[in-house]
Amino acid sequence: MQKETFSAEETFALGVKIGEAAQAGDVYTLVGDLGVGKTVFTQGVARGLGIMEPVNSPTFTILQIYEEGRLPFYHFDVYRIGDPEEMEEIGYEDYFYGEGVTMIEWSNLIEELLPEHRCEIRIEKDLEKGLDYRRITVGEVRPS
Repeated sequence: MQKETFSAEETFALGVKIGEAAQAGDVYTLVGDLGVGKTVFTQGVARGLGIMEPVNSPTFTILQIYEEGRLPFYHFDVYRIGDPEEMEEIGYEDYFYGEGVTMIEWSNLIEELLPEHRCEIRIEKDLEKGLDYRRITVGEVRPS
């Protein structure tokens, strides 16, 4: 699926729809450049899960856990991961293969650790279409 959004509100709303449809054990990987709207999208997913508290990117803590929604939400930002062993120290497998919903920003940096079955979300800008334009591609990744 490919969707175009023209404002942060539309990007957030698409995230809400994804969150409303999310099921226990779902893993979403989020790829996009700095400032493309990954956190806004993730905030929408959290709202779709029924999480009302503020959701911020865990850039320095790597993982933020939200448990107030209809499912636990595990929000990873792996931008600062220097070595996959750091993910092992966090116990990432408990989250990736747990009963909650997992969102991994900058997932391309830990490709070797990702579950074979996941949903990849790619957010891209196109400045020719406007500063707030985003092309959001959502696709399922399955084992080959």
